[in-house]
Amino acid sequence: MPMIPLRGLSIFPYMVLHFDIGREKSISALEKAMMMNQLVFLSAQKDADTDLPTHDDFYKIGTIAKIKQMLKLPGDAIRVLVEGVSRGEIRDVIFEVPYFKCAIKKIAEQEYDELPAKIVALMRSTLGNFETYLDLNPKVSQDIFPSVASIDQPGRLADIITSHLDIKTDEKQRILEAFDPEERLEILNEILSKEIEILTIEQDINIKVRSQINKVQREYYLKEQMRAIQEELGQDGAIEDEIDEWLKQLKKLKLAPKISEKVEKEIKRLSKIQPSSAEGGVIRTYIEWILALPWNKTSKGTIDLKVAQKILDEDHYGLEKVKERVLEYLAVMQLSKSMKAPILCLVGPPGVGKTSVARSIARAVNREFVRMSLGGVRDEAEIRGHRRTYIGAIPGRVISAIKEAGTKNPVFLFDEVDKIGADFRGDPASALLEVLDPEQNKEFGDHYLEIPFDLSQVMFITTANTTDTIPRPLLDRMEVIQVPSYTEEEKVKIAERYLVPKKIKEHGLKDENLTVSETTIRSIINYYTRESGVRNLEREIANVCRKAARKIVEGDATRIRISANNIESYLGKKRYRYDIIEGENEIGVTTGLAWTVVGGDTLFIETTLIPGNGKLVLTGQLGEVMQESAKAGISYIRSISKELGINEDFYKENDLHIHIPEGATPKDGPSAGVTMCTAIISTLTQIPVRKDVAMTGEITLRGKVLPVGGIREKVLAAHRAGIKKVLLPADNAVDIEEIPANVRKKLEFVLINNVSEALEHALMKKVELDDDNH
Repeated sequence: MPMIPLRGLSIFPYMVLHFDIGREKSISALEKAMMMNQLVFLSAQKDADTDLPTHDDFYKIGTIAKIKQMLKLPGDAIRVLVEGVSRGEIRDVIFEVPYFKCAIKKIAEQEYDELPAKIVALMRSTLGNFETYLDLNPKVSQDIFPSVASIDQPGRLADIITSHLDIKTDEKQRILEAFDPEERLEILNEILSKEIEILTIEQDINIKVRSQINKVQREYYLKEQMRAIQEELGQDGAIEDEIDEWLKQLKKLKLAPKISEKVEKEIKRLSKIQPSSAEGGVIRTYIEWILALPWNKTSKGTIDLKVAQKILDEDHYGLEKVKERVLEYLAVMQLSKSMKAPILCLVGPPGVGKTSVARSIARAVNREFVRMSLGGVRDEAEIRGHRRTYIGAIPGRVISAIKEAGTKNPVFLFDEVDKIGADFRGDPASALLEVLDPEQNKEFGDHYLEIPFDLSQVMFITTANTTDTIPRPLLDRMEVIQVPSYTEEEKVKIAERYLVPKKIKEHGLKDENLTVSETTIRSIINYYTRESGVRNLEREIANVCRKAARKIVEGDATRIRISANNIESYLGKKRYRYDIIEGENEIGVTTGLAWTVVGGDTLFIETTLIPGNGKLVLTGQLGEVMQESAKAGISYIRSISKELGINEDFYKENDLHIHIPEGATPKDGPSAGVTMCTAIISTLTQIPVRKDVAMTGEITLRGKVLPVGGIREKVLAAHRAGIKKVLLPADNAVDIEEIPANVRKKLEFVLINNVSEALEHALMKKVELDDDNH
């Protein structure tokens, strides 16, 4: 009989099916079958994509079918309705052109008069599985089940059920090729079980997807409703969009789970309350602060020591020890990524460049720079922030500065750390302990944020004029680097290299308009400023530039040269005088050395003996310590009066007056002890004191000379004043190395252990007195 290969279809006995035929061979086979007994053999192709199959491309087992109806369709296609009659097997392909003609063996279906128990069990199991399959598969109608359940023959039942299954052709072919009804039911049961399992999983997935979609649709619907209600109430509906944006930003920040959970909770709280309420404003500000902080953003700057050295040298002249310590610190940072950064504390007088050194460090390490001035800060909340219970609460200035920097590892400068105060609002210095402790600041707790922020990568630098007023626990956390005052030579170089060119440019002048000589700069330094740094020097140079600019604008001159001779016409009369040693050696007048916050200075101590009853008069605004030094000196002199050849009752018959000129300036400290003692002995012995000798040192009742501070500044002041010999306590020998080499060469240093050694160098000897008398 004619044979038609089917693409993607399988037909079973007793099954009615219609399908379209378009291939020429298939149409020829159909026409031949219609002319004969309307029987045709149908077999499934192994590969549905094969357009011109040969006898190897279709299965040998198929179905003999009876053609019920034919209908021609537009485009030469034919729709045909067939009914399966019985299974068949191709024994031989007689010819393939113009259609497939095959010899077919009919395979009869096994019929049972009485069904065995196993087959009955298989039939029941198969029907149960088929019912479950119909429940799970919406593509197949459940109405067919009653008609299928009424079939009493196992083979026919298996065929009818298989014809309704949505399974692959090769699986249907397995059932078609199973001639034994029992085997057929077993294969069908296996396939049904597998399909039920797949459909169950598919149904679970569909339910989840559907519930998710329903949830999203529900949320969208509710949000739209809320937006419409808010618009009716005249409220801004953009809050929902804002909350969505915040949640996205929070996800991007990748915070720790606890922190992220807390912030998300706050965001959701805001969505449930009125945006116009006071609490809404507080929560909004809090969320904006959290999202604006650089939780994971760092500067990726690399450290190049040569570049860092160049930057420090460009920005500052001198300060060699400070630069050396900074470069050492940067080198360690480069080698050890895990080392906790030390807290550097730059201590020195005003105007020496402490703040600008910190800026240079930030530039050298390629990091952001932020600065917080602690001068006069008395409220702990300035450091730690206010709690959110207060209206207008904000984070502390530490967190605010980190936000401003935009990275979590900036260079952070605490300026004027020695000027922190404390009152009923708390102690800011104690709050700083956590900030400046590398062990604690990894989880710095700001009262406003209420969540820890990591400050361990911040490079903290502090500045101070003195360490005396810094609380000990705070000072203990910092590494102190002394920034010394500038020598006259250094000030001249700084003015020539930095200040004069900078001020000429700032005042709109050109280099050829104004010339300031070195001697002029020295005159300004010596007679118009008295400071450790260069701030006032900068102001005086600016003053000169302004006056020069006015002359140029008025047309009086185009080139102006400032010299030591005409400086007074620009800056007025000289404001300061340096006590250049002049005149004769005097009795009872000694030259002492003092340290002040603006550098070193010479101090003249005058003593005189007047008839009286043993009073000690001290004038010149002397502090308590200085007065006690004078009393200790007198007690020592009384104890050695015989050795000095002094009348033992001098303190009974006379009053002793000690005066230190420039009486308007307060003076204190123990370092003038040896100077006052020498002046008193000079007065009592009537031996003049050498003018070119200056001294410093604290004394004891036994006449020992103890070490004092500020040696570098004191010696520089002695050098300015024209002193030739400086008497220093022996224990201060190590401080001589800190004095600039050019100053050391011009002075003679004498180290003394007691007052008698000071007298030997300070009081004029008999030979010198005789020479003076001649």
